[in-house]
Amino acid sequence: MAFRHALIDLTPLRISPAFRRLWLGRSASGFGSQMTQVAVLLQIWQQTRSTVWTGLAGLAQAVPILVLGLVAGTIVDRTDRRRFYLVTTTGQALCSAALAAQALAGGWRPPAVLAVVALQSCFVAGGGPASRTFLPRLLPADKVPAGQALQHLSFQAAMLGGPALGGVIAGGFGLAACYLVDAVSFGLAFLGARGLPAMRPTGEPARAGLRGVGDGLRFLAGHRTVRGALLTDLASTVLAMPISLFPAVNAERFGDDPRTLGLFLSSIAVGGVLAGVFSGHFTRARRQQRVMFAAAALWGLALAAFGVVDQAWLGLGCLVVAGAADTVAVVARGALVQLHTPDELRGRVASAEQMVGQAGPDVGDMRAGLVARWTSPGTALLTGGLACVAVVAALALTAHTGGRAMPPGGASTADAAAEDPDSHRATAG
Repeated sequence: MAFRHALIDLTPLRISPAFRRLWLGRSASGFGSQMTQVAVLLQIWQQTRSTVWTGLAGLAQAVPILVLGLVAGTIVDRTDRRRFYLVTTTGQALCSAALAAQALAGGWRPPAVLAVVALQSCFVAGGGPASRTFLPRLLPADKVPAGQALQHLSFQAAMLGGPALGGVIAGGFGLAACYLVDAVSFGLAFLGARGLPAMRPTGEPARAGLRGVGDGLRFLAGHRTVRGALLTDLASTVLAMPISLFPAVNAERFGDDPRTLGLFLSSIAVGGVLAGVFSGHFTRARRQQRVMFAAAALWGLALAAFGVVDQAWLGLGCLVVAGAADTVAVVARGALVQLHTPDELRGRVASAEQMVGQAGPDVGDMRAGLVARWTSPGTALLTGGLACVAVVAALALTAHTGGRAMPPGGASTADAAAEDPDSHRATAG
């Protein structure tokens, strides 16, 4: 019984056919998106043999999300979110189809390819926040953490298997096949969301333009639980992101073996998948805020330990633990943000969450690289991990003691203000 209780809670898939269809469609789309990412990198590299150009591919995806994020979130909070998601999903599918067409025609020059990638990311800037608003409307509040765990498990599975599958298809059938599979997967995501009920925001409609953006920012600044969740994410990524240090650590301690480097990259995903499979305990916990803080601190400790170990198997073990802790923190944080955000603000808050998730790791990798250049890779990992633990501990000590689940349907503005006296600043004006 205890073992079954620890396994991932599949109740959301059983009780909500709408969530089940949405989850299946988005899971397929996740694999397709990872395959397109591999195909774009391969195409740009084959055409240029330049790491600058492959770096620009990542920038083409990140910049539209950062620039358009809060504006897109305001639009999400002013319209039928289901319809908006269907439009943005269609746009992403058309971009993948355009990439497939250019690959079949012999390939466009890199600037044109990256322009399509950037356009597709513009649709992601709107579709991502829209999709994050669905969960509290489809599931009872006490099952939102389980729904988050299911979504994150599908994301981890796509991260683990999508690139490998993309490499196999690109090698066997060409880059166009990867792009075509992605376009079809967006079709499955479209079908998964098509049967959803109308998802117009409840409560007072968002104000247009910058005034609506300002309302969202005031809520983020004024609500301690949501603010603490996003700050915890920033502390984890900006202070303790390890990816950019893997090649240097591998060269310094483990003989520069490419196989070891590959294991470093996959160990975090393996830990994440394991945590997702055995997520029953923490998704059923009543105090998700405590779960989030504990998992974020464990992420920092595991990476600090990775910075000092000198045996490969111990290092891999640290990274598996870090990956598991990251999954627990992400699921708990997502549930907190969704359940403590009034429905009329969920689009803007989801946009901010997506922006933090996009920018935080990039800034963290840059920070780690600079510290390693001034000191050493091990020092960068050790100091970054311990700094993450210190900041998370400070956030936990000053946090609101609640973190409890909202009633079914999530928080209204009045609920949020009643729970957190600071949050009235979000709705003033």
